[in-house]
Formats: sequence, structure tokens, C-alpha cells
Amino acid sequence: MKPHELMNELQYGESIEVECKKASNSLPKSVWETYSSFANTNGGTIYLGVDESKNNHFEIVGVDCPEKIIKDFWDTISSDKVSSNILLEKDVRKECIDGKSVVIIHVPRADYKHRPVYINGNPMKGTYKRNYEGDYHCTESEIKSFFRDASDEGNDGTLLSGYTMEDIDGDTLQMYRNAFEVHNPNHVWNSLDNKNFLRSLGGYAVNRGTKEEGLTLAGLLMFGKGLSIRERLENFRFDFLDMTNLIGDRRWSDRLTYDGTWENNIYNFIKIVLPKLVSDLKRPFVLEGFQRKDDTEVHASIREAMMNSIIHCDYHQAGILKIIKKDNEFIFSNPGRLKISIEEIYEGGNSVARNPKIQTMLRMIGYGENIGSGFPMILKTWKAENWRKPELLENENLSCVELHLHMISLLPQEITEYLSQIFKEDYFLLNAEEQMILSITYMDKEITNEKIQLLLNTHVVEVGKYLSDLVKKEMLVVNQNGRWTTYSINEKYGVSLISSLESDEDLNKTDREILEYLKNNKKITSKDVIKVTNISSISGANKALKRLFDKNLLKKTRIKNSVFYEIKEC
Repeated sequence: MKPHELMNELQYGESIEVECKKASNSLPKSVWETYSSFANTNGGTIYLGVDESKNNHFEIVGVDCPEKIIKDFWDTISSDKVSSNILLEKDVRKECIDGKSVVIIHVPRADYKHRPVYINGNPMKGTYKRNYEGDYHCTESEIKSFFRDASDEGNDGTLLSGYTMEDIDGDTLQMYRNAFEVHNPNHVWNSLDNKNFLRSLGGYAVNRGTKEEGLTLAGLLMFGKGLSIRERLENFRFDFLDMTNLIGDRRWSDRLTYDGTWENNIYNFIKIVLPKLVSDLKRPFVLEGFQRKDDTEVHASIREAMMNSIIHCDYHQAGILKIIKKDNEFIFSNPGRLKISIEEIYEGGNSVARNPKIQTMLRMIGYGENIGSGFPMILKTWKAENWRKPELLENENLSCVELHLHMISLLPQEITEYLSQIFKEDYFLLNAEEQMILSITYMDKEITNEKIQLLLNTHVVEVGKYLSDLVKKEMLVVNQNGRWTTYSINEKYGVSLISSLESDEDLNKTDREILEYLKNNKKITSKDVIKVTNISSISGANKALKRLFDKNLLKKTRIKNSVFYEIKEC
């Protein structure tokens, strides 16, 4: 590996996916916490022999005994130190860079069957997750969710002790049975009584060993009485917000949440909300035989998105299954992390439902595509409409998943015109990817590396380069917002703070000479001050810089032993 290749990975790769450790003579103990956190989150790379300072400056210091460190690593990962070894031989390697040895360990995201990946034989104390500030212990709730998800049988087939047919809302079940019979007119289940019908669907179960019987979680959630559901899952709820056609300071034009007017189970939620979602979508006049076909691919995709939220939701977790309708966007949000990676979902053909019995119940009445084909159908539909690519986002900290379906072109004419007004001719000197990034940023107010990766289908390092270049060109502004690095449009592009100070009578000749230098060079040191002014000593130069610093016109930056000043933007 060449030095610039490594530096590109370190500089432009997101910090959530990169961990650097000195490790000069031995394997750091903290490497196992990072191994666990990367495996339980979205994977990442550990660099041993690279030092990272607080200001994101990387220095290759090397390791003295790379072969010994690699051997110690494999010996330990094969012991009972960790719960699962998910690495292949190719995932651990030595690279010689500028004559120094660096050990690189690539940790993939663990398969859901192997999570949680924990250390020291104790999942409750040794399970870690990754965020932008480093490695953190998972909560008990998160660990329990990992264990639930590790089962191929899903989360919704559990027999609920004490829950019987008395907890089923008769009207909801009858409404479903009517839809089932229309969709499956000759099915043998149509002749069954309610309990056996539910048992055939997976909504009712009998323990053959103990003879205990009752509703499963799927049966209760789909057809249960609202009170019974809330007694079992007191911290979970459904919510629908229609935020279209808002007038004044109204927050929504319509809302469905628990208010005592409906039995808030899944099937009722679908029957009430789905018509509201598609009510104002265009329906071209198309005939199939002598029947008008009202269902378009857009309608089917929105229906699929809703079903995906329902079958992948973690109902054991406190949270809200929320659907938001906006003028040009739909947002589907549900508690629970993804069981497979976002990359696998976008590729299609892969699907692991958290609630397979609920999935079956929905598919039996025509809701939901075949396994692994639903999301690709949404992507295909949105591409055909020339709309912005759907965004599937996983929020590690809130432990929820969001799908954003924008019904707007990726480069609308009005946005292109607006950006060209801000950046003038410089906008047209950008490549297509950079223009796309600016367009997305303008529409969303702020963006992240992760979102751009999804929309442009580009590697994190390439996206990092684009973002870094746009920041250097002062078209984007970096926003250090706690754990999340975001970027927003520089609305003051081309507006110089120096220009606004030219008429300031409080500035003396030396001040103006320093500011004039900064206009062309961005940074200035004490030695530079001596070159461009009549000041002849370092102490005098420092006083001049401090005077401008105290006026809140300059900001000071230190990298190791070097100190320089820059214009402090408004």
C-alpha cells in the first residue's frame, strides 16, 4: 500500500468506521472492544501503528513486531476471549508504508446469527457498539434485541401466556377474513372457526409439551384489542402524520394515533392509513379486460414500503411505528435495527423478516412482494419516475430504521438555478457528482457521508474526497454536531468578511495588511506577519495577531508545534 492510499482512507473515511492505535510492541487490550463494536455495528477497519491526534491528524508510527502482533491477535480471537470469530485470513494483514510496518484488521458487520459479538464471556458487560465518539457498551435492551434477532424463527411466534381469543377484536378479524376469502376464494381455511383459522395463520399456538395454548405475538398485534396490546407492549405505539397542504403554523393536516376511537392493532392501522397515503396519487386510466386498473407501480411501492416497516419492526422495543406523508416525500420509520446490511438490501434478493408470521398474514391477502423482491421494486419504480433514489437509513443511537421516499427529481431546474445564483460560474466548473451533492444538501438542509454514499452508490472514501473538496472550495460548511458530522450549503459563498471590514475605522495599517494577506492566502503565521508588515519581531507579530483575535476577527489553530490564524467567518 502506498502512503497516500492509506492517508486517503484515514482522512476521508468516516471516523465511525476507522480506529487507529499505536501498538508499538504489543496488541492493545482495547482492540477487542473495537472488534466487538465494529462487528455489532456496520464493520470497520483497525489500524495498528497509526497515531491519531485530536484534530484528525494522522501519523504513521509503525509497529516493531508485526508478525508477533498478528500471531497474538489470531491466538486470542480463537480463544474464549471473544464469543465469535467472524474474520477470514485475508482480513488481517501487514503493510509496509514509508519503511514502517502497519497492521490492518478489517472487521465486517457480523451476520445477525452471530450477534451479539461480545468479549470476556459476558454478553451483558462485554457487548459494544460503535458511534462517532468511539466504542460504547450496549444497553441491556439492545443486547436482548440481538439475541431475539439471532433466531431464524423470528420474533412474532412466541406463545403469550394468558392471552386468549378473548383478546381478539372480532370486527378486525372478520374484516381480515373477508379480505382473505376474496383473495383466496377456494382456500380450505375459509371453513375453519376463528381459533383454528388463526392457528393455521400462525396467530394462535399450542405447546404440545405443556398443553398450554393461546395467542402468539403475531395474532395479538394483527387482530388484538387495543387494550390487550398495550398491556403487553406498554411502550409501543402507532402514529401516522399527514403533513401535506399545511396552512399557517399547523403541524399536520391529519393524524392517527391512539385516542380511544379505534382498536389500535396492525390490521386496523393498515386499513385506515393506506388509503390516506395514496389518496391523492395520480391514477391513469388503464383497462385490464373490461375492468379499470387503479393500482400503479407507485401505489404498489408505497404499499410495499408500509408493509416492510410492519414486518421488520421490533415490537418488543419501546418506540413508535411512524409513517409521515409530506407534499413531496413519504417517511416510514420503525424501531429495531436492520438484520442484514443496507448494501445487501439495495442489492436485492435478501430479506430476513423480523416478524415472519405477520409477513405471511399480509401476503395471504396480497400485501407484500416475494422475499427479497420488495425493495428492488421500490428502487425500480422510483428510477422509472426519475425521482431521487430512496434512502434507507439506520440510526444506531435511536435503534430505528427510516425509509425516505422523495417524489422529486434529483436535480430540479429551480434548485440548479438557485445554486448557480449562489456559486455563480464556479458551480458549472464542478463535476456531476459535486453538483449532485450540493443539490441534495440544499433539499435536505444538511447531509452526511452515509446519505451521499447511498444516493450516489459511491464508496465512503470517494464521498469523503468530494465533501472535503467542496469544503475547501467553501461551497459546503462542516457542522460538528456532537457525534454526527454534517454538511450544509455555504449561503455566504463569495461574501468576504475582509471586504465588509474595509471601511472599519478601528483597523490600523498593520491590521489591514494582515487581512489583505489572509484574503489571498487563507492562513497566516507570525513569520508571515513580519514579511508583509513593518513589524520586525516575533513578539510584535504575535501582539498584532492577538489584537485581531481579541476583536473576534481571527481564529487560532494549532497542529502540534505550529500555530496559525485564519479569518473567523460570521
